[in-house]
Amino acid sequence: MKCPRCESTSCRQNGRRNDKQNYLCKNCGKQFLEPALPHSLESDLLANNNGHSKLSIPETRELSLVKNLSEEKVTDKSLSSFSLTLGEELLQTILSPDWLESTTFSQLIQKFPQKAEIQHQLETGISLLLLDAENLKLDINSELFLASVCKHPLQVKIAFANWRNPSTGKQDIELYNRGYQLVHVPGGKDSADAKMIAFGACILRFYPTVKEILVCSGDGILIHLCNELQNQGLIVYWVRRQGQNLHIENRNTGKLTHYSLPMATEVPSFEKVVDTIQDLIKTEQESINARLNSLVAVATSFQEQCDINIKHNPKQPEIEKIIPVLDNSFTECIQETKKEDFAKIPNGKALDKLLLKIIQNIQKKSPKTKLSVSKLGTEIRQITGESPNSIIKKLKLGSNFTKYLESSPTFTLKANGKEYEVIVLLCE
Repeated sequence: MKCPRCESTSCRQNGRRNDKQNYLCKNCGKQFLEPALPHSLESDLLANNNGHSKLSIPETRELSLVKNLSEEKVTDKSLSSFSLTLGEELLQTILSPDWLESTTFSQLIQKFPQKAEIQHQLETGISLLLLDAENLKLDINSELFLASVCKHPLQVKIAFANWRNPSTGKQDIELYNRGYQLVHVPGGKDSADAKMIAFGACILRFYPTVKEILVCSGDGILIHLCNELQNQGLIVYWVRRQGQNLHIENRNTGKLTHYSLPMATEVPSFEKVVDTIQDLIKTEQESINARLNSLVAVATSFQEQCDINIKHNPKQPEIEKIIPVLDNSFTECIQETKKEDFAKIPNGKALDKLLLKIIQNIQKKSPKTKLSVSKLGTEIRQITGESPNSIIKKLKLGSNFTKYLESSPTFTLKANGKEYEVIVLLCE
């Protein structure tokens, strides 16, 4: 009796399984069942092979079963029994404790996540960087920027140079510490470029998951490599140095990107600069308007307080004269309106007409201007000489100007930050 694993004859009986004798190899510890091949058939097979082949134990078991079936009438039932027997033996082998604890089973299990990872990389893709270290030097910041240009993660970096050349200094140590693969080329003109072209032309053979390639060199001969990589369906970025800037060209789309080496930042395009300036101007205008609204509100409150003081103490001088004109643009608009037409406001209808006239004049001069409650109140004061709250109380139209506008069918208020914007609903 031989062990099917190590072929040792040092075996002993170890119980029975499924009415078959079970054996244990003393040499390797393998458990196995007695072979289904009779001794006579085994001798015949070994005698007829002329020493040219050697049958394994599973093969001899199949031949034994076939020989037994040939002596009987072969039917569909016998064939199914034959398949069932082989299946049972296969399951017994796979589910046996020795197989589950074997090295082969562990290696098989480890292959599944590896295949899943390879499949994931094929679907997602990676980016690859080819660097002519004799022509271009990349610091860590430049490399990170180039990685941000690519849509896929930068996982492979390869640098080509004659590393024995003293001009490279300690560049090989620095690049190696940053994860670069270093490819050495002999001295000579364009030697590194030639190696990059030869290696890059068959890059998919070594890295089948690559989708984007950064070709970093200013030598014009590398345009041949860029064209070949494009023909293979890859996205190619040609990285060259121009003065103190890196010039990154997407060969597939023609898009250009610039990176400032001294400033370690991207150089924006002219369109981006104009957009940034416009945003700054808009932000500053909004800030000025907000401060102006606050100043107008303070002035309005101050004027109302002055009116109260004048009523209680008529001998005080007119404090209105010390209030400056806060917004010249609105003052110019109202100058077109005859003050005498609105010197007296007998009722709410006349007040609405005055407000509509003021709003129309302002929008005529500045259509994009948003009129707040405080600004509208200031214009009414300049025309009538009275605060809007005083007019509202005198006409018994409410407690204050803001609540009157909220309840009016002609106007409505819209919240705009801390202020309320006046909107016309009905024009008479």
